[in-house]
Amino acid sequence: MAVTELPAHTTDGTETARAADPVTPPSPPSPADVGYEITARHGDKARAGVITTPHGQIATPAFIPVGTKATVKAVLPESMADLGAQALLANAYHLYLQPGHDLVDEAGGLGAFMNWPGPTYTDSGGFQVMSLGAGFKKVLSSEFAGGATARTASGEDDAVAEGKERLALVDDDGVTFRSFINGDVHRFTPEISMQIQHGLGADIMFAFDELTTLMNSRGYQEKALERTRLWAIRCLAEHQRLTAERTHRPYQQLWGVIQGAQFEDLRRKAARDLGAMDVDGQVFDGFGIGGALEKENLGTIVGWVTDELPEDRPRHLLGISEVDDLFTAVAAGADTFDCVSPSRVARNSAVYTRTGRVNLTGARYRRQFAPIDETCDCYTCTHYTAAYVHHLFRAKEMLSSTLCTIHNERFVVRLVDEIRASLISGDFEALREQRTADYYGAPR
Repeated sequence: MAVTELPAHTTDGTETARAADPVTPPSPPSPADVGYEITARHGDKARAGVITTPHGQIATPAFIPVGTKATVKAVLPESMADLGAQALLANAYHLYLQPGHDLVDEAGGLGAFMNWPGPTYTDSGGFQVMSLGAGFKKVLSSEFAGGATARTASGEDDAVAEGKERLALVDDDGVTFRSFINGDVHRFTPEISMQIQHGLGADIMFAFDELTTLMNSRGYQEKALERTRLWAIRCLAEHQRLTAERTHRPYQQLWGVIQGAQFEDLRRKAARDLGAMDVDGQVFDGFGIGGALEKENLGTIVGWVTDELPEDRPRHLLGISEVDDLFTAVAAGADTFDCVSPSRVARNSAVYTRTGRVNLTGARYRRQFAPIDETCDCYTCTHYTAAYVHHLFRAKEMLSSTLCTIHNERFVVRLVDEIRASLISGDFEALREQRTADYYGAPR
């Protein structure tokens, strides 16, 4: 039976307000609830470790598949767990536009919204600023980078890729951009990026940064780096404010992003600045290594950064998944990685095998009544033949994308799992030589 509490009375019979029982406000989430521990080392920089989050641990090195819009395209979250993914990364820019971070927050956060029980990452939208702003890719080939030299010498910092329209404009306070969905104008600042990512509720999120390209001049790289440094300070301050305010969520880690393109002094400065950054006791819980990278210099650039970063915090290399790049990045001290490539190429019939990447629409697969890769233990290879998947692509059946994405994501996740095991066992160099020889035909 419900009990109605009567009002208190004074001695003269008049009512008075009853003093409310003291209620202890919930404590804000604490960085003490998360962490990173190194469990093995190899050589000067490579290491294995464990990242602890409120939704589970991530054994590193680890590949983090990308679920841009809270889904790895064509694949159930349950299937991603089955193939060994430890965490998933979603895109703050896309989820802000659709369905909105407020809706995701109301649903219980990103993991609950997409029925993914494990750790989650969100990026800040910085990559989309560059991609929409100029239309250039993150990793530029040496051929293109060479072509950029002449253009950057003339200071063409407003260059736009051929056939692209500039949809974003950067200033010192933030970025104004047009939605790719309907053309509406929006504004991102460091504070807004933090508010969006806190609303999305990922375990690990990234500070808002300006991503430059190899087309930009040295002078512009310096300006962008300083802008990113100042934005990082603002991100830390807003993150601290939101953490204290949003007590209904466990602590979300904030990782700073290291820029500086191909310039050693700028990369090292950025790493030192963000590694030592402290805003009223709030520091970065880890770091992302981003920006324009020439493939042939990837290991060198990552090495510059990890030389300067604190040893006790994890490092995430944004946007790589190629076999040789993974070994190179791990050797240089990177811990986790993400990339859209495994799922993107899968939807176009390209699959990874132990002996290289192949296209399943080729005639040779029409009667291959065997798995795509006899050495693969993924769901696709243990249940279906290459001939069947070939048929699905030829018939334009949606199942083709599902089966190939499962295969490709498992291939990369499993490879990084093997790399992690080799660091612990001391067999890293032997594994690197064998896997690169198998995949490319000769050691790299």
